Amino acid sequence: MQPPESIVPYVIETTPRGERGMDIWSRLLRERIIFIGTPIDDVVANSVVAQLLLLKTEDPDKEIQLFINSPGGSIYAGLAIYDTMQYIQQESSLRIRTTCFGAASSFGAVLLMAGSKGSRFALPNSTVIIHQPTSPGRGGQASDIEIEAREILRLRSRLNDIMASHTGQPLDKVAKDVDRDFFMTAEQALEYGIIDEVIDLPVVRPGSATEGSTEPDDESSS
Repeated sequence: MQPPESIVPYVIETTPRGERGMDIWSRLLRERIIFIGTPIDDVVANSVVAQLLLLKTEDPDKEIQLFINSPGGSIYAGLAIYDTMQYIQQESSLRIRTTCFGAASSFGAVLLMAGSKGSRFALPNSTVIIHQPTSPGRGGQASDIEIEAREILRLRSRLNDIMASHTGQPLDKVAKDVDRDFFMTAEQALEYGIIDEVIDLPVVRPGSATEGSTEPDDESSS
C-alpha cells in the first residue's frame, strides 16, 4: 500500500500520445511489484489483495514481488492478505517473492515468511520482529472481556501454527519465542527460517565514499 499522497513521487512517461504522469506505485505495479510500507489495516489489506488478484489474472505464471517495511497492524486485515497469498500460490504455478527492507514486524513478519519457499529475502540491515497478538483493551462487561480473551487466544494459536509451518520451527519454540517481542537481524531471520536468503550488498569501506569505490564484504578482513 502506498504512503500518503503528499509524498507519492510521480514518473513521466512518453507515449505515442505525448507525456503523461503516473504515480510510482502504479508504475511499479506494472512491473508486478507491490509495496506494503505502512501499518496494515482494512484499507491496506483491500488494496494489496486487489493488486495480488489483478496480477494473478494478468499472468498466473509470472512471479509477483512483495516488498515489506511494516510494523504490522490488524490481525484480521493481515490474515486477509495472507490467505490471498496462499490461495493464488495454490491455484497456479505463480510464485510470490517477499523482500524485507527496513523492518517487518508482527504481521509484517508473517507476510514475509508467507512468500514462496526459496523466494523469501531480506536486505542486510533489515529487522524482523515476531510477537503474540495483543488485546485492544476495550474493557466493558466481564462477559465481553471473556469473549475477547478467547478470541485473542484463538488468534494466538492460529498465528503460532502459521509461523511454525512456514519456518519449520517446533510449535512449542514458536509459542515461547513470541511470548515477548522477539527481535532478529536479517541473518538471524535466515537461521530461524523466516527468510531463505539475505541479499548480499557491497560494503562501503572507510574512505571509499569519497573515492567512489566499494568492496565486497570479506570476513577475513576487519
